[in-house]
Parts: sequence; C-alpha cells; structure tokens
Amino acid sequence: MYKIMTPDEAVCLIQNGDVICLNSFVGIENPVELHEAIYRRYKKTGAPRDLTIVSSAGFGVWDENRNAESYIREGAVDKLICGHFGAMLSTKKLVLEDRFEAYNLPLGCISHAIRAQAGGLPGALSKVGLDIFVDPRIGGPGINNISPDNSLVKLVEVDNEEFLYYTLPKINVALIKGTAADRKGNISFDDMYMSGDALSICQAVKANHGQVIVQVDRIVSTPSRPRNTIIPGCLVDAIVMVEPEQRHAAYESLTGSFEIPYSQWQDWNEMLSERTATKAAVNPAGNIIGKRASMELRPEDIVNIGIGLPENVSRYARESGMLDQITLTVESGGVGGFPASGTVFGAMIGAASMNDMANQFDLYDNGGLDICFMGALEVDRLGNVNSHRGPGAFSGIGGFANITAKTHTVVFCLTFNTKGLDVAEDGDRVILNENGTIPKFVDKVQSISFSAKRAHVNKQRVLYVTERCVFELGRNGLKLVEVYPGIDAKKDILDLLPFEVEVDPSIEI
Repeated sequence: MYKIMTPDEAVCLIQNGDVICLNSFVGIENPVELHEAIYRRYKKTGAPRDLTIVSSAGFGVWDENRNAESYIREGAVDKLICGHFGAMLSTKKLVLEDRFEAYNLPLGCISHAIRAQAGGLPGALSKVGLDIFVDPRIGGPGINNISPDNSLVKLVEVDNEEFLYYTLPKINVALIKGTAADRKGNISFDDMYMSGDALSICQAVKANHGQVIVQVDRIVSTPSRPRNTIIPGCLVDAIVMVEPEQRHAAYESLTGSFEIPYSQWQDWNEMLSERTATKAAVNPAGNIIGKRASMELRPEDIVNIGIGLPENVSRYARESGMLDQITLTVESGGVGGFPASGTVFGAMIGAASMNDMANQFDLYDNGGLDICFMGALEVDRLGNVNSHRGPGAFSGIGGFANITAKTHTVVFCLTFNTKGLDVAEDGDRVILNENGTIPKFVDKVQSISFSAKRAHVNKQRVLYVTERCVFELGRNGLKLVEVYPGIDAKKDILDLLPFEVEVDPSIEI
C-alpha cells in the first residue's frame, strides 16, 4: 500500500548501492524535487551512495546546479547508463574527466531492455547497434577510461543471424514524474508531455522487489478513467505531491489537453520558441539544406526529423504544403503532431497519439519510418556518420541509432565544413563567400553512429545533403550526385575532400 510522503521522507527509501531508473526524457518530465531531496540527504548524511542510474533518454534540466547534477558531482553515483546526456550540463563534463563509470547505449535499446526486465527477461535482442560504436567488435558502450563493463552489450547469434543482446543491472528504485494520484494510488499523466516507459520501469522495479516513488502535481479524490491511468496504485510505494510551477499557456499546447488544428501548429511553435531557446539566428546554410532535404518528402510518409539543422526541413515542408500530408513522430512516443525543440525537446504540439516509448521504438526498429532527417558531425569516405561525439565533447547517441537503423530513406543534413563558413543565396544560386576551417567530410570518423556497411545490408537509400551539393551512399562509398547552381564541382567540392569519390556522369567537372 502506498504512502503519501514528503520528498525528504520518500528518498529515505533509497539505499546505498541501489539501481535507480528514471523516466525523464532529456530535459522534460524530471521529478526535480525528488532529486533535490536526494542531494540534501547525501549532503547531510553521506547516503545514499554507490548508486547506479539508468535512463533511456537522459535526465537534466539544462542547469548544472539543479536536478541530479549536484549529487552526481558530489560523488553519490558510481555508474551512469544513459542514451543521451545533452541536458546534463555538469555531468557530461565529469564523464570525460573519468569521475565515474558511464555508458552510452541507443535510447530504444535501453527502453526495450527495461521492458524485458518488466517481463522477467534478462535482456533484449536487437539488430540496432550492429557495426556502430556500441558493437563490442567496434568498441563497446563505455564512454571514458574507467568504464570496462562488457556485460551491457554482447554479440550473439540466433538462428544463424547476428544480434546485439542488451542487458541492464537489476533496477530496484523508480523515480517517476506524473500528473495526479487518486485515492487508490493510481497515477495519471494527463498534463505530462509524455509517459515514456513509466509502466515498464515500475513493473521491472516491483519484479526486483524494489521501491516505486512518484512525484505528482496533485492528489485527487475522483479516479481517472482506467485508460488514462498509466501506473496502477498496486505498484506504487510512495507518492510525493509538489505543486507545479506556473507555466505559460504555450506549454499547455504540449499536454494534449486541447485540440490544436494543423493550421495553428506554427503559432504555438512560435510562442514556445520565445521561451525555450528554440529560435535560431538566420542561417543561410541551414535554409539551403532544409529546402533541398524537404524535397525528399512524399505524401503519406511517416517521418522523424532530428534537432539542429534538420529542423529546417519542417519549415520548408510547411511552406510547400507537404507538412499537412505527412505524419511526424518523436522518440518519446508522439505521433501525428509537430515536435517541439529546445529545452522541451521530446514534447509535441497537436499529437494525434502518445505511445509508450518502447512501442515507439518498435516502430522505428522494424523499419516503420519511410524517411528520417538527421544531423551529422562527420562523414567518412565509406559513408559512415558520427553524430554523437566530437573532440573533447559528447552528447550521446540518443534515438539516432534506432531511427537510422532500418528507415527506408535516411537523409543526413550537414554543412560541408564549419567554423567560419559563409554562404548566401541569390535566387537558385549559392554564393560561397568563405569556407569553414573545420572539415565535416573526413577519411575516418572518430566514432561510428551510423554504419554504411549495415545500410547496404538493409538496402537503405542514404543521402548527405549539404549547402553546396548532395552525396548519396554508393556501392563503394560516397557518390556525388548533385551540385547546386553557383558551385564549382572541382574547386568547391572535390578539391576539398580528403578522399576520392565517384561522381555522377551528369555533373560537369
């Protein structure tokens, strides 16, 4: 039977050495008060310590002094297993300083491994991750020099086929953020942007005889409709009520509590942009890339659009009218609306449905997407892509590996080079004023996020759209298939590449 507790009382259920699983998604739906209470307890007593934290999508609030950042920095955590570290500003720096063990697994594979534990299974099989950095033959999931655990990802063979087998330590504490608890302890997520893997996490924790702690905005006397209850009260040990901070009406557009017609998506998105740092400075290169990439969309496509440069695709799809003819999706579970970005990435404006995250990744892993648009830090001569780790910095693979693993058409959106790149448009012509000093096309990528070898096996169509040209994945690596008006193919492209590429016969050299 659940008990209503204060944050400080609830976190006393956490013991030294526990494995905590979080349902947060990058920067949203964090049970902030529970994390703050853990820090207060640790600061006062030195406990809980030796913690392991598992989070499929990462956790943080874009503030290095809030949420879990403080107690991680102070030494309460020994191991992190996350899909994404982007919103954890302090933690991702400490990872590279070898302060604790840290592992980066594909977001969807962590989600499925949690669901496996919920069903009494030790792990989850997947083809996602084969031939990229997480594959034990390539390197494995350890991020830093003190992360040797080789039990998380194993190469196995089933019926003469290769798979990766993803396992997690047995999770025995759940920290969840929900909307409301009724008198029986049932938890609804009505005002939340997503439900993530909340149910699977709680089922796994109870299977492991652990503690489920839920932070809610309110406690209600009238039960929610059964279909709206995500976590049944029989799985809950502690409920902590914390009145939510006041939010601008723009944020309410992300809860699904009222209908938002397609014609209003942009209005709500602009309101959000003013409050979530999603407005970017005018970027001519991004405009060129977004316009060209959006031409790959077809009516009735099921689509995922990544953050950063790919976000320009949705703007041009709206201008052309194509946005109303496709179905957008986001990793956190939303289908059929307009994905938000910035600090509320993972939420969706006007979603038609919101799935559990594991179900969303079933769609991605089985090739259910027609097309996706992803960013890239580096591309090599073979067509491999690094999207998650740069020199001295990383964000994590997130859902990128799952999304690109079997999608029929994969479009990478990136500039040809960066740092100082200056381009402009004159009608259909591209004017290259200055090249950047850092190349994006390299002989060998630092880490493999997307495998060209695996793309060939899966017969995927792969494009690399830049501000001056388009490459496609050919049989032997990159092939130059399109050069924009105003660009000299030899001087502005081929002479700047550190390797030779096949050139389509239609291109004049």
